Amino acid sequence: MIAWIEAQRAGLINSKNITNNILSGFVVGVVAIPLAMAFAIASGAKPEQGLYTAIVSGAVVSILGGCRLQIAGPTGAFIVILAAITAKFGVSGLMIATLMAGVILVLLGAMRLGAVLKFIPRPVIVGFTSGIAVIIWVGQWKDFFGLPKPHGELFHEKFLSLVAAFPHLSLNTTMLGCLSLAVLLLSPRVLKRIPSPLVAMVVVTALQAAFQFEGVATIGTAFGGIPSTLPTPGLPETSLNQVVRLIGPAFTIAFLGAIESLLSAVVADGMAGTRHNSNQELIGQGIANILCPFFGGFAATGAIARTATNIKNGATSPLSGVVHSAVVLLTVLFLAPLASNIPLCALAAILFVVSYNMCEARHFADLVRTGPKADIFILILTFGLTVFTDLVVAVNVGVGIASLIFMARMANSVQVVEDDAATRLIYGAPEGDGHIHIHTPEEIAEFDTCCETDVMVYTISGPFFFGAAERIESILSSINVPVTTIVLRFGNVPFVDATGVNAFRNIIKRMEGHGMRVVLCNLQPYVFEKFDRGGILDMVGRENIISNIRDLRTVCPCKLPQTS
Repeated sequence: MIAWIEAQRAGLINSKNITNNILSGFVVGVVAIPLAMAFAIASGAKPEQGLYTAIVSGAVVSILGGCRLQIAGPTGAFIVILAAITAKFGVSGLMIATLMAGVILVLLGAMRLGAVLKFIPRPVIVGFTSGIAVIIWVGQWKDFFGLPKPHGELFHEKFLSLVAAFPHLSLNTTMLGCLSLAVLLLSPRVLKRIPSPLVAMVVVTALQAAFQFEGVATIGTAFGGIPSTLPTPGLPETSLNQVVRLIGPAFTIAFLGAIESLLSAVVADGMAGTRHNSNQELIGQGIANILCPFFGGFAATGAIARTATNIKNGATSPLSGVVHSAVVLLTVLFLAPLASNIPLCALAAILFVVSYNMCEARHFADLVRTGPKADIFILILTFGLTVFTDLVVAVNVGVGIASLIFMARMANSVQVVEDDAATRLIYGAPEGDGHIHIHTPEEIAEFDTCCETDVMVYTISGPFFFGAAERIESILSSINVPVTTIVLRFGNVPFVDATGVNAFRNIIKRMEGHGMRVVLCNLQPYVFEKFDRGGILDMVGRENIISNIRDLRTVCPCKLPQTS
């Protein structure tokens, strides 16, 4: 209810805006009908299951999500993953995996991990979405050209099988497919207010119904039509073994659904000047995916194109999303029999356009032309692995390599430098040997010290994490100068991890082994807590912890408790 309540508080659900939201919801509902059926068929499910998914997820996400203008439903990004799950586990397995993914999404939102997903590198996202687009495009050749079902499981096997089958294409199917594609591309210039997918589907369906072209596959011939009633709520039977086997696919659905929905929410914010709640959005998407399988649906997420259409048509509140669901519902109840004559080539043409929009060719080319070599490598690698292996491998490898490159850059940015400015601040100008020698109390009366001590000050800058721990340890452990006190300034260290804590233990042991006293200066709260838990503060002695470099006089050796 978050998005709905916020819209009410903002005054966006009132008599003045209701008309705009209803009209926008109607337009998006009309757009969603052919897309939902096309995505369902491409995912290995029945066309009506795509409609059920749009009905349930559209309403639930609009009411419970964190983006008030989000339109949810089946999307093209899911096709590759869902088709693989359906092929291996059947439609019942797809529904169970969807429910499990919904639970995972709710947990991600409840643990407030929505912001973490924003840190997936752009080359990885562009790489796998472009790869998915290529798979969808090639996967629709069968229905667009009327080709026989391709052989093989891997992409290259299917591709070569389809190429070999081209001499046997159906001329009637190909001509209707080309007509659908032409209408999709040209109708927006003439009928600007009517969604082009609807125009293409209606034109080609009317022709097929009138002339009954031979050899053209339709929803009626392939699926027996679409029932004009809603399914009885329930779940397919499953077993514990199947649930265990579906854990991996469920995480994949949840991961991809989270990325897609949050990307869509960001697009909505940019277009409408709104601000979404990423954690609540994940919870809303999760609940939608939990409920969809009970009504015969499958995985859903935020749909970028439909959300953008929603905003462009004047939507200001979640009411438009609810209306969109109602339009799809009424279509199922009253117009389902008309769907029997919809040619599959028309839906394939729609997916051709979807795949082109997904491929982000311009962004892909820009990254290749202007991006750093590391980003280009990640982009091409992720793209290739998505096409020739699968999305899970591609994303894992892409994110993994991107993380390693980032950590290497961060490790190289960490510095440990001798801080001459700090030593001058404490004791005056350094002597010729580069050390600071405290001569007499009279010479340094301003600092209230009273003994002879050699001091060296080092400043550490950057995160003290596992990627940089070895470098920092190597630098500090190599200090071999005749000083009695080493001051380490941590003001520029934002965090430290377990590896850093362990490395610092070794550093302290080495320095104390050489007779050096270690003083820690300006520890940030997070670093202080980690050092405290890791026993570092007790190792150096809490009397050797200072908050400011000027406070070094308070830890002068002559003022420390004498041990017997």
